[in-house]
Amino acid sequence: MENILLNRINQYKATTNKEYINAIREVIQELTLFSLSKTDFFTKVAFLGGTALRIFYDLDRASEDLDFSLIKKDKNFSLDDYLPAIEKNMNAFGLAVSVQSKKSIGAVQSAFVKGDTITNLINIGLNEELSKRLGHISSIKVKIEIDTNPPSGATFEYKYGLFPSPYRVLIYDESSLLAGKLHALLCRNWTKGRDYYDYVFYLNRGTKPNMDLLKNSLIQTGFLKSDCDYNIDNLKADLINRLDSVDFEEAKKDCSSFIKNENKLSLWNKDFFVSITSNYLN
Repeated sequence: MENILLNRINQYKATTNKEYINAIREVIQELTLFSLSKTDFFTKVAFLGGTALRIFYDLDRASEDLDFSLIKKDKNFSLDDYLPAIEKNMNAFGLAVSVQSKKSIGAVQSAFVKGDTITNLINIGLNEELSKRLGHISSIKVKIEIDTNPPSGATFEYKYGLFPSPYRVLIYDESSLLAGKLHALLCRNWTKGRDYYDYVFYLNRGTKPNMDLLKNSLIQTGFLKSDCDYNIDNLKADLINRLDSVDFEEAKKDCSSFIKNENKLSLWNKDFFVSITSNYLN
């Protein structure tokens, strides 16, 4: 089975250390989704975030974590119930990993899939020289996070993956994914360049935001009052105001480890984002 994993990694045509690490991490992410799909997980939970955009919409940047949300609030839901299935499937494919839960922070439940880098690279089938070259990273890990108190208004669709064999996941639809990204742009208390990279990706696709979900998310986090009206013009004004506090050089640095073509960041400054927000967000 290691040949299946090696063939998948080779499809990424990696040439640098960071590209190999990103490829291997994505293989772990896909195996995690596949493992969860073999349980009742996606009857209760939907996939979202940058990795969802990467795997199912061909976003041209790598991503670190697997983000999920309950379809509706469920006080009895426990991520821990699903961790043994992930570990069992990983081990069946020759990956020596452990899946460990973390203490919940507020409404967010989380866990890590992680394993020794050199051991797993050799298990996958990468040659020993390359495995040692990448071995300076002691472990390759993927964080799983689930929002157990989701705002209302999300809309969903099913998406299908083919690796390591066909599977189906429930995912936020594209407009709801964009709503989540816009919420992050407005409310994240630090500048994450990947948020802005994804924002450009959505605008280039002509994606329209799920305004109901966005408004409910902003109310939940205290950005808006519950009795206010909120439309696309309000959103544009808030985004443009937020751009005053963005350090775009730091934003570029955040992206550099996750993309192959850094020339895509060359125009990044306040004027660029004000212009595309004004002209392309609808």
